[in-house]
Amino acid sequence: MTIAREEVFGPVLSIISYKDEDDAVRIANDTVYGLAAYVQSTDIAHARKVAQRMRAGSVYLNYPDWDTFAPFGGYKQSGNGREYADWAIHDFLEIKGVVGWGE
Repeated sequence: MTIAREEVFGPVLSIISYKDEDDAVRIANDTVYGLAAYVQSTDIAHARKVAQRMRAGSVYLNYPDWDTFAPFGGYKQSGNGREYADWAIHDFLEIKGVVGWGE
């Protein structure tokens, strides 16, 4: 299904049927994008297990409030790097290794 494989920004809600949990995770991960994913469940422990299988930069459980202390950024073709909190500063730094011994 096309909408499940594209990165849509805007007021779009898609409801896609699935056979079982494995099928739902397969559908969610079957895209070159991976900015965010959402898991709805009455069992938060189970939702966390499903979230671990999702290939997305952020996975929201039961649509919580925005957390600016959590890193935000994508996987795959949804970009790299992270925004917000301490994670964001790394995009503005360069790492240098200095190796040697003696005087």
